[in-house]
Order: sequence, then structure tokens, then C-alpha cells
Amino acid sequence: MDKVYIEGLTFQTTIGFYQWEKEIKQTLVVDLAMGWNTALAAENDELAKTLDYAEISEAIVKFANNNPVDLIETLAERIATYLMTQYDIPWLRLKLMKPTAVHNATTVGVEIERGQQLNGKSS
Repeated sequence: MDKVYIEGLTFQTTIGFYQWEKEIKQTLVVDLAMGWNTALAAENDELAKTLDYAEISEAIVKFANNNPVDLIETLAERIATYLMTQYDIPWLRLKLMKPTAVHNATTVGVEIERGQQLNGKSS
């Protein structure tokens, strides 16, 4: 299966369990790999036949800001479901990181994988 990916998508949003977190914006970082048959787009050099990573990046930021939650686990799950439904993605791996959450750690977060990787090219 081919993959289209976005790494290090950094944005500010409201997320957190504690009341003080609900009153500020915090930095999140997303790494995303999406299963896709890129040969279809490459055949005639057609953007419409692939996953537009610029559009998807904007969609992730907008979704996160329009759907505040307490836990990054919840946000990761909801982003994955949204992307798979909206863009008909058969498989994805999403890593959602919160770099300012733990003082002496570079970052913390969750990584989830949803859908099914197909052998060979996806259809």
C-alpha cells in the first residue's frame, strides 16, 4: 500500500482536562500516514486522484479547533474517524503529540492506527 503522509503539523488549540487548560491554547503536533493508491494520481498527474495533504492539514486544524475535548486520546480518535470518512481513507496511522504537557519530556502523546492495510495497492 502506498502512503501519503504529513509530518510535524503544528498548531494551537484548546485541549486539556484541567480548567486552566480550557482557557488557553496549547500546541499540538500531528504526524499522519494515510494508505492510498498514488499510482492513480501519478498516471496522468492529477491532484484530484490523490490525497491533498494541504487540504487535509487545514481540515485537521479546523476540526481540532471546532471540536474541543479534554484528552488527546479522544481528539486522535475523532480526527481519525473524520479523515477516514471525509476522504474515504482505508487505513491511517495518526500520532498526536502535546510537546508542552510534561516539563522534562520533549513530547508526550498517542499513536493510533485505524482501518486495514491492503497488500499491494489499495483500491
